[in-house]
Amino acid sequence: MNDSFHARWGESNEIMKKKGTWKTLRHLEGPMAARSPMENHGEVVILSSNNYLGLSNHPDVVAASKTALDRYGAGTASVRFICGTFTIHRELEEELARFSRTEAAISYVSCWTANTGAIPLLAGEGDIIVSDELNHASIIDGIRLSKAGRKIYSHSDMASLEEKLKQAAAERAPGGSILVITDGVFSMEGDLARLPGIVELARRYDAAVMVDDSHGTGVTGPHGRGTIEHYGLEGEIDVVTSTLGKALGGAAGGYVASSRAVIDALIQSSRPQIFSNALPASVAAGALEAVHLLERDPAILARLRENIRLLRNGLKKMGFNPLEGESAIIPIIVGKTAFAIDMSARLLEKGVFVTGFGFPVVPEGTARIRVQASAALSAANIDKALEAFAEVGREAGLIN
Repeated sequence: MNDSFHARWGESNEIMKKKGTWKTLRHLEGPMAARSPMENHGEVVILSSNNYLGLSNHPDVVAASKTALDRYGAGTASVRFICGTFTIHRELEEELARFSRTEAAISYVSCWTANTGAIPLLAGEGDIIVSDELNHASIIDGIRLSKAGRKIYSHSDMASLEEKLKQAAAERAPGGSILVITDGVFSMEGDLARLPGIVELARRYDAAVMVDDSHGTGVTGPHGRGTIEHYGLEGEIDVVTSTLGKALGGAAGGYVASSRAVIDALIQSSRPQIFSNALPASVAAGALEAVHLLERDPAILARLRENIRLLRNGLKKMGFNPLEGESAIIPIIVGKTAFAIDMSARLLEKGVFVTGFGFPVVPEGTARIRVQASAALSAANIDKALEAFAEVGREAGLIN
């Protein structure tokens, strides 16, 4: 072993620990739910999960996953085009296309893989990508892998977007395309992309639009189909990516939904699609059942929205000032990274698991506690959480 190589990283880790920015993995001893048993902390209220619809441990999702495991086994032990793909993948992808109101869809092992697999293929040399400055890291990495030119516009600023589109229109190669990429819901801010303005500008400058709606799927829109449905723009977005690892079952997986031509191109040439094993059949079946549950039981979505209201209003009433938004993400800016991490640790000691985020996830000085609502939370869970926030907030000097 190269001792100096390992010592370098040990020293780097020690610096983070001294600064108070060291992240700690917390170990759950049971399934993700409104309350889950955590090693060394007992049962805690969960306000840090993307389990927006509370389906990660739903009996029907678990049963569908078990049935698929019995039928298909653990996996195919190779990639889809070499040794075949399970019929459950086709069923899931057809359902995701219908759910997204697109012609077709293809699944990936995560939405990270979907973004880093789709972006370099759909925008290459001679093309230009125009991206919101607060887009998710998976979008940023997908853009870095692309040979396309790139323009970054100020967050949700339509004047800035138009300026970048004008530049892109002038600079793209003959026959080249422009691809505008945005999150549907911004994961650290909780706000929704201004899709109507984005679509209008994209049409004006002959650009295509790609939306990663990982935090909108199952949350926003009249029927939970996401931010695109929220704005009434179904059929107007060229490429949609999203996850199965949040509202839709919570296990893993992502997908791209688009025209048949785009999906066929991804099957043929997207590197993660060609060189990665498919989703485990059990995960595909669980996600498929989650979609069905959302559509046949609208009360789930109603519970989520009521819990969002209760958490947001409760925090504001006691003096916190969360960022405004319509999603299930309720961020509270607290300043320094070490302060956010310490505050989350204090909340955990009071039985509430909620994560503090700081640099490099968000800019220096804007560290935050990110509260995330779930349909699984009961009124008693929310009351306990708000009581803990009141105590810790007063101790930390954030509220009176």
